[in-house]
Amino acid sequence: MPNLPYWRLSGFYFFYFAFVGAMSPFWGLYLQSLAFDAFQIGVLMSLLQVMRIFAPNIWGHLADRSGRRTTIVQIAALGSVLAFAGVFVGSGFWWLFLVMALLSFFWSASLPLVEAMTLSHLGEHTHAYGRIRLWGSVGFIIMVVGLGYAFDHVSIAWLPWAVMAVMLGIAAFARVIPEAEVLPHPTDHHSVWDVVRRPEVASLLAACLLMAVTHGPYYTFYSIYLVDHGYDKSTVGWLWALGVICEIGIFLVIPRIFARVTPRQLILASFALAALRFLVIAWGVESAWLVWGAQTLHAFSFGTYHAAAVALIHQHFRGRHQARGQALYTSLSYGVGGTIGGLASGLAWETPGPAWTFTFAAASAALAWAVYAAWGRSRPAMSESRASSPKAMK
Repeated sequence: MPNLPYWRLSGFYFFYFAFVGAMSPFWGLYLQSLAFDAFQIGVLMSLLQVMRIFAPNIWGHLADRSGRRTTIVQIAALGSVLAFAGVFVGSGFWWLFLVMALLSFFWSASLPLVEAMTLSHLGEHTHAYGRIRLWGSVGFIIMVVGLGYAFDHVSIAWLPWAVMAVMLGIAAFARVIPEAEVLPHPTDHHSVWDVVRRPEVASLLAACLLMAVTHGPYYTFYSIYLVDHGYDKSTVGWLWALGVICEIGIFLVIPRIFARVTPRQLILASFALAALRFLVIAWGVESAWLVWGAQTLHAFSFGTYHAAAVALIHQHFRGRHQARGQALYTSLSYGVGGTIGGLASGLAWETPGPAWTFTFAAASAALAWAVYAAWGRSRPAMSESRASSPKAMK
């Protein structure tokens, strides 16, 4: 792949997920330092997901109609920086509500489009996706470990400055990502909703939504949960980092895994291991060994899950539907599912309590397994089956 813009794509992923490494583990603690209660924290954190319900579909539709995906990524990156600057102006609940809503509207536009461009640049070599995506995991680790140590010594009030720094990095790499050619596909004459209505696609999207619900308590309250049980912030940072280190390992070997296991089999295994992981977090938090062991399962509950989900979405949504397919995946899973998971965890955190909140998360992963196991085997329409790999659609 001599023309692959490897480092420009990898650099974008690096800073994009460095942002996630700052926000997911520490933004809840930052909001807690502003004296917000659990429900308010759940609401504000869920806004990072709420706009994903609508925004990616709006941006994805514009991208597919205009064919100018890079321009939209650049606009979204700049809009994110300008929106986030609002955190330096005020710290009231409703002000931060507005700031985080605007931030999410722009921020959520970028990743589905960059995912679609990355897969377009890879062409027939989509198995190499993990080699590019792993740099996002590296960015996450550097940020989460670095901030974990920093906040043992300095006030968490410095967090917004760290976030702003990585957002400027996102904007810089958005400027240099080259546009990718969108090749015509036999299904281009179909409506995107014709694809969504197929049982194997609808069940996949529903299962991904449930998987995002599963992770709602994790991304909203996991750091708070650990700190409340006596773990210091540097240890919390390393626990987050361990999960992502395991994720990187999966991304490195995923081409060999795909050679032996279909994406469908892989995503079902990921759902099952996610249920186990969150049960261990729920009832084993007093045991450091169990907590550390549960984090290694992030390799499956995110690493193999994400790789398999992106591969399946790419198989189902081809040609002119690429950007909208990735946008629908983001909207329905991280948008709808993430919002439900974040808000539900905020409501459940105080009653019935943290352990049961994570238990409900495990149940959501088990339900995702059941949904996709039951309906994910359906075959694509004949007009589309010739354009897809039989093995990949099993």
